[in-house]
Amino acid sequence: MAKKKPRTPPPPRVQAPQRRTGPSRKAGAPADDLGLSHRSWLYGAAAAGIIGLVVVVLFVALGGGKSGDAKAVAADMAAANCTFKTVDGYVPKGQPTHVNSLSKKLAWNTSPPSNGQHYPLWAVWGFYTQPVNPRMVVHNEEHGGVVVWWGPKVPQLTVAKLLAFYNEEPTGSFGTPYASLGKKIAITAWTGDNSRYQRNGYYGQGHIAVCPRYTAATKKAFESFRKLYRGHGPEGIPLSADKPGEGPTTQ
Repeated sequence: MAKKKPRTPPPPRVQAPQRRTGPSRKAGAPADDLGLSHRSWLYGAAAAGIIGLVVVVLFVALGGGKSGDAKAVAADMAAANCTFKTVDGYVPKGQPTHVNSLSKKLAWNTSPPSNGQHYPLWAVWGFYTQPVNPRMVVHNEEHGGVVVWWGPKVPQLTVAKLLAFYNEEPTGSFGTPYASLGKKIAITAWTGDNSRYQRNGYYGQGHIAVCPRYTAATKKAFESFRKLYRGHGPEGIPLSADKPGEGPTTQ
């Protein structure tokens, strides 16, 4: 008997005014490793006989050719008095990457999560002022998203500055509150080699920085972080598939 597909939960309301910049994905899209729209994008390119062009487009879309390195990001984070680390992506041995639950406790190795097990459907891309379930947000990271998180005690003026940072590069970016941060803010990303992803225990790397406040130095550090890691998710999804307002459901 065929296994029922998980019901798509309604996406949280986007509080900040964001416009859709591309067609929405169909409701109930299959929650496989690439997703229906991603596979269609690749198949269409192959049918047109332009694989060489696709490689170039992927190289640019995924951030290929951008300068920067982890040492520079670490230096910028230190100057902003932020803690910064990179960890190996982790999924418990013998367990699936996709977990069909929006409440089950997952074995994440950073807080906020920067990698690991997650819900089969990702959240609609955007900047939210109400918390989005992190089990969905980790899936956005898997697609190459850079996520900005902040605690409930962060001043609204700071949240407005974080929104301005998001609006500079909204494609492949995400923003959401995260209760346990308190007065702090954080930025995360998940990167990896998609040719090896989920093989022989390889799950890429998670990157996380937690900061006490958002200053000019913090903004510079966040820009360095975004420049280096955005669009390099372990699934190899192109940034063009992760525009604001797009997701696995329609509203």
